[in-house]
Amino acid sequence: MKSRIVICILVMTVLAVAIPVSLVGQEAAKQHYPHRYHHYQIADPGTFGGPQSYQDLGTLGAVGDLNNQGAFGGGADTPTVDPNCETPDCYAFHALLWQNGTKTDLGLLPGGTNSFVNGISANGLMTGTGDNGQPDPLIGIPFQVRGTYWGHDQAITDMGTLPGTYFSSPFAVNNRGEVVGAAMNTIPDANSLWGIGYQTRAFYWKDGVMQDLGTLGTGTDAIAGMINERGQVVGNSYISAIPSAVCNDNVAYYLLTTGAFIWDKKNGMKNLGSFGGTCTLASDLNNRGQVVGGSALPGDSIFHPFFWDAETGMTELGTPDGGYGGALALNENGDVVGSGANGSAVDALLWRKRGGKWRMTDLGTFAGGCPFASSVNASAQVVGFDSCAGLPFLSEDGAPIVDLNTLVPPNSGLQLNEVGNINDRGEISINGWDGSNNHAVVLIPCDENHPGVEGCDYSLVDATAAARVQTPQVKRTPSGAIHKGITMALPGRLRGRTARR
Repeated sequence: MKSRIVICILVMTVLAVAIPVSLVGQEAAKQHYPHRYHHYQIADPGTFGGPQSYQDLGTLGAVGDLNNQGAFGGGADTPTVDPNCETPDCYAFHALLWQNGTKTDLGLLPGGTNSFVNGISANGLMTGTGDNGQPDPLIGIPFQVRGTYWGHDQAITDMGTLPGTYFSSPFAVNNRGEVVGAAMNTIPDANSLWGIGYQTRAFYWKDGVMQDLGTLGTGTDAIAGMINERGQVVGNSYISAIPSAVCNDNVAYYLLTTGAFIWDKKNGMKNLGSFGGTCTLASDLNNRGQVVGGSALPGDSIFHPFFWDAETGMTELGTPDGGYGGALALNENGDVVGSGANGSAVDALLWRKRGGKWRMTDLGTFAGGCPFASSVNASAQVVGFDSCAGLPFLSEDGAPIVDLNTLVPPNSGLQLNEVGNINDRGEISINGWDGSNNHAVVLIPCDENHPGVEGCDYSLVDATAAARVQTPQVKRTPSGAIHKGITMALPGRLRGRTARR
């Protein structure tokens, strides 16, 4: 299944003895701002005749399915039952593009049954996955998973695979049509990052040519998850054959010592460094070449969030009272969001560099919750998801988090849950559950930049009312289970593509 991102699993599960680290000035924790929020209207693209629609919630990096032009990509069910799905009620799905109220079926590869958009660039180029209806003799399944690319003409292109194989999965694309992702080679590997028996390799693709980017150190496997407009690529790679007890998540099996890398055509692959443990994982990259993620300290007992750039290298961002945490996303200004804790209580966090020093703002938590902030836009609007409470949240200008369900029409029929991302227009991609089916939707803010939106309530909501947590009306889907993009790209391990309650 699609993980939110690698670090969030570690942040929520690695319980550790707090190690005093004070590299940031912590701003007033859980400040109670006299803040007021806009309402949001739900834009539901719908399906292609089947019951559900989906979005990709990210593999390594922050979600890239909603750009600043309001173009949203994902997948939607058709009425056709997929003959290769392991569950009896699994429908074939087609890649979806929605923008300005118009829904487009992006089609299939010749002979294919399914397609899906994983990422969309700022200028509307898209990448994802699709099958071609032909068997994969290497893995031994009745279909091949191929990387797909859609240019400005929106025609689907088969990106191919590495030599001798039949499987590839891209994750991100930039405005120049440069695509990165992961594919298999033909070398058997008991420690495969995808758990399907062969080495997983990071790739770079441009104009029909797929390049294996290699690995760090003596490592065998790597995944590329992010590319910026400068052509810099960020991902994670095995460094050696030394086992790692903590470097694992629900997308990739990081069984061995793992490091984060940055790659470009001129300099090749560079190790971003570590804090001394066996696991360092990158989670996001911006167009300035800045990278964030999490790294284990010596002994692997605790993770700390990091910020990396070419000038300063890897910097610890700090955690609440010297506890543990991870950085999950950043914006073009270098503002960083993630989560942290000093024991069992997890809070959403925002780090900003002011006067040459990193300063941390505690955005708070829900009662009994474990929120992770996963996207931040140019206005420092922060969104994320509390996987314990099953609630999505929003924070503005460092104010405490509020439940997004309190900001949408109460008669929408949807319980909002997992958040994708927030763009610079304040629009949010998110999943909603109607009691039977998943809806991948976009929240449109009822603000001065979106005048005349039908059904919008342009009055403001007091922060106190917005923070009032609503009890989920339905059982929430386990994190990531409803997302079809990666499950199609992991056929040997995760072929049951659709979550069924």
